[in-house]
Amino acid sequence: MTRPAGRKATLRDVSLLAGVSRMTVTRVFIRPDHVLPETRERVQRAVLELGYVPDRAAGSLATQRSGFVGLVLPTLSNGNFAAMVEGLTEALRTAGYELLIGYTSYSVAEEERQVHTVLSRRPEALVLAASAHSATMRRQVAQACIPVVEVAELPDDPIGHVIGFSNYAIGRAAGDFLAGLGHKRIAAIGASSDGERRDLRGEARLHGFTDALLAAKLPADMVRMEGDIPFSFTEGARIMARLLDEAAPPDAVFAVSDLAAVGVLMECRRRNIDVPHDMSLLGFGDFEIGQQMVPALSTIAVDFDDLGRRTGELVAELLQHDDPSGIARTDVGFTLIPRGTTRASVP
Repeated sequence: MTRPAGRKATLRDVSLLAGVSRMTVTRVFIRPDHVLPETRERVQRAVLELGYVPDRAAGSLATQRSGFVGLVLPTLSNGNFAAMVEGLTEALRTAGYELLIGYTSYSVAEEERQVHTVLSRRPEALVLAASAHSATMRRQVAQACIPVVEVAELPDDPIGHVIGFSNYAIGRAAGDFLAGLGHKRIAAIGASSDGERRDLRGEARLHGFTDALLAAKLPADMVRMEGDIPFSFTEGARIMARLLDEAAPPDAVFAVSDLAAVGVLMECRRRNIDVPHDMSLLGFGDFEIGQQMVPALSTIAVDFDDLGRRTGELVAELLQHDDPSGIARTDVGFTLIPRGTTRASVP
């Protein structure tokens, strides 16, 4: 069979080459388990030979199914979110779904726009990085009448199902750990808000950290929200430089991201400050670069790949049952991992 050069292959071309009806070809795309294996193989060979790409949009109008799940994240450059996407993608592909991803650059207004765009493409479910959502976005999601799962936080007022962890509790654990090592001048660093963009998860960690210091009767004047978003190596080094220039510099630091913690470690090296003998350092995220630093970075870890996988499994279950009972709220927890950048304070 031949077709004119430059013309796209059509459903009719596939049906003629495979020797089946167009309805059978469509059934192979939509309900392959309802087609005989030999027939399905002929259609698939014809699709490959012709380079045919099915029109999923047209198919979704007929079946009321789009076959994809929407995911809206604050950033695509964060390694933890990337691991979560991998776990989520694997679980959804096993169930026959694909992801459509948008990102907000930590902006509530951009989240509203991204969610509107995703919903206009009729996803079968929506996964959101739990945060402070606008009232308009909440209304849009409610009107969509699809399963919603919020991840990477445990919000007090969730939109739907939740799979995440408490960033506040992570901050408390970080403060308790450094105070428990005997440090007295403990700093914590995170990104500041520029009005439009906010790292709410990082802020929650700093709030928890501050409460831990106050509970230990330690000063919290070196808890700083000064860095740009996203919080980076450069921001960590820049804020640390200012802390070290103060009359009474810290003897321990918690950074809300491992990336900033690596910047802190580099600034200490530039000033010949020995970590951990002169300064303890703790991060969050368990990024690979922190594991390979010398000394290796003490950190707080969350299994984001598992979080993504469990989210995908929940979404698949919600889509399989039209009327699931109850709202899922799963705390995946976290692990504090002491490595080479922390040690007990020596009087």
